[in-house]
Amino acid sequence: MEISFTERELDVMGVLWDTGGATVAEVRERLHDDLAYTTVLTVLRTLEEKGHVGHTEEGKAHRYHPLVERQDAGTSALKRMLRKLFKNSPELLLTQLVSDRDLSDGELRRMKQMLDERLEKEAP
Repeated sequence: MEISFTERELDVMGVLWDTGGATVAEVRERLHDDLAYTTVLTVLRTLEEKGHVGHTEEGKAHRYHPLVERQDAGTSALKRMLRKLFKNSPELLLTQLVSDRDLSDGELRRMKQMLDERLEKEAP
């Protein structure tokens, strides 16, 4: 199943992933943009309709919680980006990461180590 979010939905999901669950007011407080309560509520209801968020009753409020794991959403987004932007080529994506980013030597070394470890696992 492909998991996709609008930018606003991703902002809200980020709060839910970080907190494990939150009310509309709590999500609103943690967002960088100053959104109306009703806007945040609409986003949460949309996410719930899509099956990405659930809620429990908490007094008069609802506490929303993620039903989709951050890693699963990231994997889905990466696959979509790979397909749409990089012609389904992991090599093009890696080239973009290495050449267009201001990566530190340490980050490059860790990436190389991950690649080396993966190659060792795959070796016959």
